[in-house]
Amino acid sequence: MSNRSIHDGHRGRLRERFLAEGLDNFTDVQVLELLLFYCIPRQDTNALAHELLRQFGSLSQVLETSVEGLKTVKGIGENAATFLRLIPAVTRYYAVDRGMRNDAPLLTTEDVGKYLLGYFQGQSNETVYLLCLDAKCKPLCCPKIGEGSVNSAGVPVRRVVEAALSANATSVVLAHNHPSGIALPSKEDILTTRRVAAALDAVEVTLADHLVVADGDFVSMLQSGYYRHNECRIGF
Repeated sequence: MSNRSIHDGHRGRLRERFLAEGLDNFTDVQVLELLLFYCIPRQDTNALAHELLRQFGSLSQVLETSVEGLKTVKGIGENAATFLRLIPAVTRYYAVDRGMRNDAPLLTTEDVGKYLLGYFQGQSNETVYLLCLDAKCKPLCCPKIGEGSVNSAGVPVRRVVEAALSANATSVVLAHNHPSGIALPSKEDILTTRRVAAALDAVEVTLADHLVVADGDFVSMLQSGYYRHNECRIGF
């Protein structure tokens, strides 16, 4: 039996298993193998999946590595590296699109947090979003306001105000991530929140909350006592 026949049979069995069971019982190696099937034809991708995990540590770290970084692994070319980087980007796009198609009011902090988490999937840099809400707390839009390095992101107050006014928002929620994995507001986060709240108050828009996101979870600065506003429209 030729090597091609052996590889084709293995690929077919892994695909059929995924279609029948999903990925719940797959290992990181098997998930990477399955992904690599679609960008590296007619080749055993098991050893390549093992090497990617050896170099980068985990499936999530492989998918979050830059195209140039992935290409340092022998056997990973431009197409394969781009394909792997596409996975977290598509996942985030899907989560955001799904949330945007649900126009139900966001009446609690938990509702807001769940809505916003999708925006931060696959974000390796600190990124800031502004969720704009109407008078009934229905989402109007959620533009990106700023993006920085792994450790910091600027929050241009003027851009926040312009985005809120452009959306005709009654209230807004500021949200940013901590790629370090610790969702604890910093002193800079607290000061920024106060500056943004004051600027929005001047144009009669309420800063309802500021969420800090990390590792698929979030901390509400309002619920945690880091921020207070008498006109907050989001309940507990």
